[in-house]
Amino acid sequence: MVQCGWWAGQSRRPEPVPHNCTTADSSLTPMSFVAAPMLQTDTGRPAALGLRANWRQFWLLVVINAFVGAMVGLERTVLPLLGQVEFGLASKSAVLAFIATFGTVKAVTNLFAGRLSDTYGRKRILLAGWLLGLPVPFLVIWAPSWSWIVFANVLLGLNQGLAWSTTVIMKMDLVGRKQRGLAMGLNEFAGYLAVAFAALGTGYLAQVYGLRPQPFYLGIACAAVGLALTLLFVRETHAHVALEATQFSEATGGPTKLSTREILARASWRDPALSSASQAGMVNNLNDGLAWGLFPLFFAAAGLELAQIGILSFTYPAVWGLLQLWTGALSDRWGRKWLIASGMVVQSGALAAIALVRGFWPWFSAAALLGVGTAMVYPTLLAAVGDVAHPRWRGAAVGVYRLWRDSGYVVGALLAGVLADLFGMAWSIGAVALLTLASGLLVTVRMPETLRRD
Repeated sequence: MVQCGWWAGQSRRPEPVPHNCTTADSSLTPMSFVAAPMLQTDTGRPAALGLRANWRQFWLLVVINAFVGAMVGLERTVLPLLGQVEFGLASKSAVLAFIATFGTVKAVTNLFAGRLSDTYGRKRILLAGWLLGLPVPFLVIWAPSWSWIVFANVLLGLNQGLAWSTTVIMKMDLVGRKQRGLAMGLNEFAGYLAVAFAALGTGYLAQVYGLRPQPFYLGIACAAVGLALTLLFVRETHAHVALEATQFSEATGGPTKLSTREILARASWRDPALSSASQAGMVNNLNDGLAWGLFPLFFAAAGLELAQIGILSFTYPAVWGLLQLWTGALSDRWGRKWLIASGMVVQSGALAAIALVRGFWPWFSAAALLGVGTAMVYPTLLAAVGDVAHPRWRGAAVGVYRLWRDSGYVVGALLAGVLADLFGMAWSIGAVALLTLASGLLVTVRMPETLRRD
């Protein structure tokens, strides 16, 4: 029984339990609310689950995640070329070091972002992410050495780990389990479409004005607007978490309280669904790290112009982003497992095509196919994690999944760089294609279906 605030049976309108109240149930976190007939949001309205009931906050978070995605898209076309042209980096491994740094920081931050948002609330963590992202474009613009670029990507990793993770978790909180795939599709649609347009825009600006500073003025605007929207308009979702927890039976959701170590074990090897999602997510982002760091160098070595490289850098995340509008919702009807497995196979074929063909239009088609495969996988993996995790430790579970998923940036940057230096860039891309195929087959063999049909 809760020892302060409102309890069931009173005649007056329910009030939310204060953050500093104590509970007899030690499984409740500091942001938890009592399971009462009516739970109130911080605006004083009764909490309700569903996209329609929370459409204002949901679409605000979609817009905010677009600004989060644009922060990464700023680097997609320009930064690898900046390393070669302005800083004289000849080794592919050295150029891709900034992606490994970004991936390491983002992966670890994801782990703590989930647990911190469970404990202290989502909005505070989202604000912290934007504050850490503000210096990034300035550091890239003023960088006198490559070490400044690497440090800027430390801050970018913190920004992405805190801000993107939190927008994902908040959308899960708002919609409940019945529309989780659709919610993740919309979230990733906004984020990666913004990645695509930022890559296209910076490629055009770099072609016209040079590699710096003009392409990175967009980053200053994105960080400022994202911070302002979060500070002024985003509302906490703790009441929605508590409401869903009352509807999530222990029979279907497992224990209501787990330590970080227990969640890490489940998501890494013990739980077939969570661990399968983690490995597929890692390989998926290994592919994305390859596309981010090696593709611009590969295309430039073949004689493509900056504007053409910008279009190719745009095509892959644009198709990925757009199709997630359908693939996320499709997974709510068809299930998660086979969309994930088949999407990994499609990605493998696209990577093999990029390694084998030559010319702008063949690469354009292969980049679009890579976007199709990634769209099948990306929101579906997040939805699968949300299916399995109890609402009370969902944030931490998403954090662990994203820890493994974004470790793929590190593996991708190191593996692609070393193989490219030893055997050439085409062989490096081909090796990653084989690894992606193996990941899809592992999902087929080990992962159960996570979507509940009730």
